[in-house]
Amino acid sequence: MSTPAAAGLPEAVRALAEADFGAVAQRFRDAGFVVALPASGILTVRAATPDADRPSVLVSVGVHGDETGPIEMVAYLVDALSRSASALAVDLMLCVGHIDAIRAGKRFIDADLNRMFRAERGSLAGTFEAGRADALIEATRAFFEGSGPARWHLDLHTAIRPSHYPMFAIVPELIADAAREGLMGWLGEAGIEAIIMNPESAGTYSYFTAEHLGAASSTVELGRVGTLGQNDLSQFAAASSALDRLLRGQPAQQATSPPRVFATAQSIIKLSDAFTMRVGRETWNFTPMQKGEVIAQDGATTYTVQHDEELVVFPNPDVRVGLRAGIMVVRIG
Repeated sequence: MSTPAAAGLPEAVRALAEADFGAVAQRFRDAGFVVALPASGILTVRAATPDADRPSVLVSVGVHGDETGPIEMVAYLVDALSRSASALAVDLMLCVGHIDAIRAGKRFIDADLNRMFRAERGSLAGTFEAGRADALIEATRAFFEGSGPARWHLDLHTAIRPSHYPMFAIVPELIADAAREGLMGWLGEAGIEAIIMNPESAGTYSYFTAEHLGAASSTVELGRVGTLGQNDLSQFAAASSALDRLLRGQPAQQATSPPRVFATAQSIIKLSDAFTMRVGRETWNFTPMQKGEVIAQDGATTYTVQHDEELVVFPNPDVRVGLRAGIMVVRIG
């Protein structure tokens, strides 16, 4: 059923925003692929004959319902690819993460879906998003089960605040060296300006697939939040081209300018309702702070800058208790 948010949209965008895979799925099916819809919002397309050398690629969009730019980008890309379906050179899983939030034009319904991919959810266990995360985890495990060693997960987002590096990515440190090198090369090709190496899980979808399913995974931030159907798709041109080449098995292109690389210096965890930050949601990502500056206060706990300079990313004092309210990073490359 068409939703108000999808009214007047180009058909490819409307279909993906509503997780209507009908036309795309049929084109791949007609080309001889094994096509399945294992859960709401999920499409899988596999080669008819299993091949351990064939990469398996998960592309997820809309994990936050208000981050619509990647939905539009991927909608056009996958629609075009399905019209020359035999060119698909990977086993593909396409995931529209939070259909209900997209439909409502909201970031989430009860709580952030991208904090649910963890064994212990505490106060988040009874939320709407916990059930959705369970469905995504089950389908994702099934997709990667029996796959060969070449496994990718690109979780495409847009940021809710301005950034000194508008295109940036978070990469789990635990990814094996060769796979991580390939992923970071692809990120550079996709126009990513900065990469943050992440040493620990915050319950994100991409960290889950890296830690538990052996995927070369990344949370990829592609500019700013925009209204569905009104995004400036030119800002996604490099990412769209890089993703298209990946799915078609074409050689990677050299990045015009290699991304800057940052290490995570510390995670700022909200321990109680007494938590306050010296920076707020309006602060730009990658804003520098100097050694000794107070970042946040939480009762007897004071977070301060430990290095000569640390840059703040994702500052958000309004998260639930127990969740990450921001990360501090230092440049290493």
